[in-house]
Amino acid sequence: MSDSIDIALINIALRLALYLDLMLLFGLAAFGLYGLRGQERKSGEVLPFARLLASTAIIGVLLSVAGMLCMVWAMSGVTDWAELQPHVEMMVLETDMGSSWSLRILALMLTIVAATQSKRWPSASLWLGTLAAGVALATLAWAGHGAMDEGERRSWHFITDFLHLWAAGAWVGALAAFVLLLRQAEHRLPVLSRTLTGFENAGAVIVLIISVTGVMNYLFIVGPSIDGLFDSAYGQLLTLKLVLFAAMLVFAALNRFHLSPQLEQARQTGEHSVAVRALRRSMILEFSVAAVILALVAWLGTLSPAME
Repeated sequence: MSDSIDIALINIALRLALYLDLMLLFGLAAFGLYGLRGQERKSGEVLPFARLLASTAIIGVLLSVAGMLCMVWAMSGVTDWAELQPHVEMMVLETDMGSSWSLRILALMLTIVAATQSKRWPSASLWLGTLAAGVALATLAWAGHGAMDEGERRSWHFITDFLHLWAAGAWVGALAAFVLLLRQAEHRLPVLSRTLTGFENAGAVIVLIISVTGVMNYLFIVGPSIDGLFDSAYGQLLTLKLVLFAAMLVFAALNRFHLSPQLEQARQTGEHSVAVRALRRSMILEFSVAAVILALVAWLGTLSPAME
């Protein structure tokens, strides 16, 4: 019993780490495209894209390998590598989950290659990195509830999952980028102020996509009803996730309507240290809430809505 609980906890931890890693990878690369301009996209000019993207992609590969081994270990019940190896080969080569896993590994390797060209071709490397990271992030949909659907419903569920993952990744990556920029605010204040203002429209689109696809996912998984949902662990965790999402919206509104304008006013007067610290605290809190939400998502993916 304790072994099965340990495996379940390890699986949830690996899912959380992989969700966070791939969302950071996609979101940071995408931020470089819509937030930065020209030579600002060159690694080291504003953000160290080569190091950030390559290291995050490598971690993604390692987490993917660990996740596959953990899943096969739990499903097969064997512990010896010689006995586990054929089960791993069968999972990778003969299942949809294995095909999506292989695609993720290839996409992450391509992201690493793109990251190495950041100084030579900054814009092209970010485009390639964003596309490859987007593919890697989308493969997580095969570890969700959509993989259990069939036919046209399965296709629409996957499309909804893709959009939800990409929007969430863009939000998480933007938060990480702003936290990094705020650490060097003395030297990057004009860029920080401009990207914060520029993120207003992108942020609105991201929130809209997350909200719409979240509702659609609920309808796909649970249906147009809440009867008995809150009696299950799934329903209770989902409710907590919604509460935390609302908290993120509060932080986002605070940043948008109070802290960002405050920073711009402080930049013009030259006394911006207090505004930078306030914005940094808000961003870190918002990122922390996002991490907790991803932990709930990792847990929810292992549960059934009807599970008591």
